[in-house]
Amino acid sequence: MKLRCAVLDDYQGVAEGLADWTRIAERVETRFLHDQQDPEAVRDCDILVAMRERTPFPATTLARLPRLRLLITSGMRNASIDVAAATRQGVTVCGTASNSEPPAELAWALILGLARQIVPEHNALRTNGPWQQTLGTDLHGSRLGLLGLGKTGRQMARIGLAFGMDVTAWSSNLDQAVAAGLGVKAAASKEELLETSDFVSVHLVLGDRTRGLIGEPELRRMRPTAYLVNTSRAAIVDQRALLRALREGWIAGAGADVFETEPLPADDPLRTAPNFLGLPHLGYVTRRNYEGYFREAVENIEAYLAGAPVRVLS
Repeated sequence: MKLRCAVLDDYQGVAEGLADWTRIAERVETRFLHDQQDPEAVRDCDILVAMRERTPFPATTLARLPRLRLLITSGMRNASIDVAAATRQGVTVCGTASNSEPPAELAWALILGLARQIVPEHNALRTNGPWQQTLGTDLHGSRLGLLGLGKTGRQMARIGLAFGMDVTAWSSNLDQAVAAGLGVKAAASKEELLETSDFVSVHLVLGDRTRGLIGEPELRRMRPTAYLVNTSRAAIVDQRALLRALREGWIAGAGADVFETEPLPADDPLRTAPNFLGLPHLGYVTRRNYEGYFREAVENIEAYLAGAPVRVLS
């Protein structure tokens, strides 16, 4: 009898066409699910392919999947999977490669969209509204403050410097030699970075030290002409404080690609917050990334079937 596999959260309906699933067809029956599923809907599956953190797998969810033996996540890190619980349950957890360039590119899309008021100007053009109604903010000569200088943060720094920006960075474990090598100033503190930056972009891993890192006190430290962009993890920025900051004008605007609940509920007030540019978590959603995710997912299944799992996280 064939093993059963489900590819979860295939929102765009592209997973089947981006990899050669026929390579496992003789031994595995694969179905592609385009909407979020309750675990009961995939209880019959031996293999699940998860897209990033779209579907969490805590111990309670894993316990409801008695047949599960192989869980594959796109990327080599997934904070929403309880890998220890999976291991105890006899589930092998594997990952795939992931490119770090797309999130940086999207962060710049948000920065440029906010700085030049792209959305309101585009909407006005489409609806025969005012011709030139806003005054753009220059990137050249302004300061980009990076919270985090890892892979994505370093790419952000290089692009900011290419725009002619003054780039500064802070994190609790910032490597000052790396910063200096990039031409980036190391801020003395998080507070200094927030107080002196025209654009603040978040590029940190979510953990105990970063959860709620940007709350009301931090947002009040920012300049009223400054913009905040978060393409990292929603919980790093206090969403209620951000909403208040936008409504009361503590900052000029904000952009985000990540939210505490995804998809974002229809009645979430951030959807209509003033000076807010939001996207539906598109940071990693590019053809090159998806081709890598699903091609390596097939390879992971083949390796597991051969008794020699690869890219194992557990």
